[in-house]
Amino acid sequence: MMEPRQVYDLIEKSLELEDYRDLNWSGSFDDYLRIVSENPRVCRSAFQRLHDMILSYGSSEYKYMKEKMTHYSFFEDPIDNGQDAIYGLDKPLMRLVGHIKAAAHGYGTERRVLLLHGPVGSAKSTITRLLKKGLAAYSRTPEGALYSYRWKISEGPDAGVHACPMHEEPIHLVPLDSRERLLADVNENLDAGYQLSVTGNLCPFCRYYYNRLLKEYQGDWSRMIGHIEVYRLILSEEDRVGIGTFQPKDEKNQDSTELTGDINYRKIAEYGSDSDPRAFNFDGEFHIANRGLLEFIEVLKLDVAFLYDLLGASQEHCIKPKKFAQTDIDLVILGHTNEPEYRKLQNNELMEAFRDRTVKVDVPYITTLSHEIQIYQRDFNRQKVRGKHIAPHTIEMAAMWAVLTRLEDPKNHQLTLLQKLKLYDGKTMPGFTEDNVKELQNEARREGLDGISPRYIQDKISNALVNDENLHSINPFMVLNELEGGLKHHSLITSEEQKKRYSDLLAVVKEEYEDIVKNEVQRAISADEEAIAKLCANYIDNIKAYTQKEKVRNKYTGQEEEPDERLMRSIEEKIEIPESRKDDFRREIMNYIGALAVEGKHFDYKTNARLQKALELKIFEDQKDTIKLTSLVSSVVDKETQEKIDVVKQRLIKNFGYDEVSATDILNYVASIFARGDTKKA
Repeated sequence: MMEPRQVYDLIEKSLELEDYRDLNWSGSFDDYLRIVSENPRVCRSAFQRLHDMILSYGSSEYKYMKEKMTHYSFFEDPIDNGQDAIYGLDKPLMRLVGHIKAAAHGYGTERRVLLLHGPVGSAKSTITRLLKKGLAAYSRTPEGALYSYRWKISEGPDAGVHACPMHEEPIHLVPLDSRERLLADVNENLDAGYQLSVTGNLCPFCRYYYNRLLKEYQGDWSRMIGHIEVYRLILSEEDRVGIGTFQPKDEKNQDSTELTGDINYRKIAEYGSDSDPRAFNFDGEFHIANRGLLEFIEVLKLDVAFLYDLLGASQEHCIKPKKFAQTDIDLVILGHTNEPEYRKLQNNELMEAFRDRTVKVDVPYITTLSHEIQIYQRDFNRQKVRGKHIAPHTIEMAAMWAVLTRLEDPKNHQLTLLQKLKLYDGKTMPGFTEDNVKELQNEARREGLDGISPRYIQDKISNALVNDENLHSINPFMVLNELEGGLKHHSLITSEEQKKRYSDLLAVVKEEYEDIVKNEVQRAISADEEAIAKLCANYIDNIKAYTQKEKVRNKYTGQEEEPDERLMRSIEEKIEIPESRKDDFRREIMNYIGALAVEGKHFDYKTNARLQKALELKIFEDQKDTIKLTSLVSSVVDKETQEKIDVVKQRLIKNFGYDEVSATDILNYVASIFARGDTKKA
């Protein structure tokens, strides 16, 4: 345990005094105008600031299925080391950023509600949470700085300092006609691709002090502005500054004042009227989220009365507090909803006005296996899972099943759903080009909008990890059994037909896993590089003699013999080279060796993938019988065989990521396959 002084030292080191002073800066209105002159971006609108925040983390371009894609680094969550990172959704995120950019340029989207739409667990809330977190962090940087103001009243019953309850832009204090000329001058020095436009008037609270002081100074604006103190504004959801969240409640407890504020009845006696702005709490979500972002959770579950407020806030950038005139706001409204609620909206003619004022961004489930795996690796890795080993392919098989449930069966009956999954993940298959894969995606319009949620997978992996505390390792079968068992009680599975389909897909995944582990054990057995090199040299000697119509000298007898056709075919058959094509294949290898020789390079079997695979398969076939893998099933293993099995086990641990327990398990499992006479190729 650290001493108290050590704790204090640790805290002091983490707090930079200069940063603290910058973040808590305050000054006069004149000081602020100088800041605007040096850095016009402090006057940005909420959409402009949000767009610049996303771009500030950088982006990269790439091509996927011949389509130009942009990946925004912000969505990797650099703020919290990837805690809320978004995987595999670059296309929806491009659309979202595109709408935000259009709003930043004033092309009309700034008057819309951005609506994230998709199935449960498709990262809608994560995207929103990340944007809120990003805005808060950006406001603490020099590039993301923004400012508001407070009134300093020296006399009277309300003497003191009163901050604008809506954190307004200080330029609002400049009269409209002068403001236009000021902004025209500011925009000349702005290099941002958009124009600054500080629209709207003061909120009722600030208008009260503005008019009172202007009257007191007989219209002298310069004396009135002396009561203004500008300060650095730091956006924070926790402090309810510039970032708000609203969640629908049951009908009896819903109250629109949560959005637009309410009268402070205690202060009516003090100020004498319920229409005095000082007797009103400007603390509704619209007020506190001004200058930033307001999230509407399950927005379509809102009562109709709330939606009217939402329409005005989005289209007119105005809200109507009780007893006061329309009040201007500047914020990004971001809602999210699931598909059943959206279908209900589409069927409700009374909601046409709301539909017309929303920009829908579909956020589907991930349909690429590698990205789905990343979701679970973030939560189930060595840093987070202590004391238990997750066997190789455990996460991969769970993710594979999740993605398969989201894909539509291909119309091409020669293509399996598993093959389609692999094509989507960038694997190649004979006869399929990128154009073919694009056609597959286009013909499946609802792909990613149905299927199993990542949350279900996460829950079942968690169950497998905690089910038996005495187990030090979990494997794919444990997780797949959990997934299958949970289907009986899954709340989102509505039919026996759907349940059967998901169960059948689990069988597909188990079969794929069987092929994978057979291949790994095969590679571990045949990983004797010295044996492979000898076999390769022997094969090359024979095909050289064969293609040049020569004989091979037997190293042991010294006799000249015909090329060993049986040896050559035993290798070539492993990669399905037919008898009719053997001459072509042998010449191809010899031409390859000759081309390397011309360049002064030596031939290495590892540079030819097909030949390497054939040699490994041949070694595996020769050695699996000497190792007697099937003897594992009988539990009677002689010392020599056990030594060979231990070598294979160590290769599995070193080369494939198994631990002692999972390596033993996988060898026993593959041994049982051979014991029952399963001859299917890995």
